[in-house]
Amino acid sequence: MVMRGSRYLVALAAAGALVLSNSTAAEASAVGSTPVQSFQYSIGGMPMKIPTGCMFTHVVRGGGKKITYQNAGVDCAFVAALGTGFCNWRIDFTYANTSNRTYRTSRGRTHPECKIDPMRNNAPQKLPRFGKACAHLYVNGVRRVSQCHHITK
Repeated sequence: MVMRGSRYLVALAAAGALVLSNSTAAEASAVGSTPVQSFQYSIGGMPMKIPTGCMFTHVVRGGGKKITYQNAGVDCAFVAALGTGFCNWRIDFTYANTSNRTYRTSRGRTHPECKIDPMRNNAPQKLPRFGKACAHLYVNGVRRVSQCHHITK
């Protein structure tokens, strides 16, 4: 449990360092986290509950319209780290233009098992236009949280 909590703190520290850094290079590298809101769902008639205490983190590295690395996943702390986790989950990556029109989706596979820390890497991308790159967590077929980064000049 301490390992998961420390990954959560490292993600927050990295996000804070990126916000505070004064970079002059034209890079598309970014880290961002969004809280996963508490929710309930049912698996085979059995109620499942995700309490507060989980963060969905999306990492993008690259420059300009070229993404060299992309990852998204959930880290949970405190009581949330003790739960059964996310069942029937998948993580999708989407790319939209500056008019917010999605032009590409990399759909992840649905994982039938329950996992407290679902994560997915995506292949490098060469984007045809500027806009945004997003990661979305689906649980039991329902989108539960998203995290996006703007890809600009």
